[in-house]
Amino acid sequence: MVKLRLKRCGRKKRAVYRIVAIDVRSRREGRDLRKVGLYDPINNKTHLNVPAILYFIERGAQPTRTVNDLLKKAGVLKDTGIPVVGTLVSK
Repeated sequence: MVKLRLKRCGRKKRAVYRIVAIDVRSRREGRDLRKVGLYDPINNKTHLNVPAILYFIERGAQPTRTVNDLLKKAGVLKDTGIPVVGTLVSK
């Protein structure tokens, strides 16, 4: 199974995250399938490769909670009410 998740880059106390498509069995800094975006929380900037993101989502990739929030904020995903894998749903 493939997930879209954050991969930490940058230097100490100046983290920058790459948004990558990666196998769920890989560790956070493991080998990714493809880099699909960049998130800079310090400058609050996001760069996304939207066609690549949609390609992986159409083929079943699940974004993590943080990546899902970033994609919704950028307008790539709509708030459909479908829970992301790994989120808690209270009824």
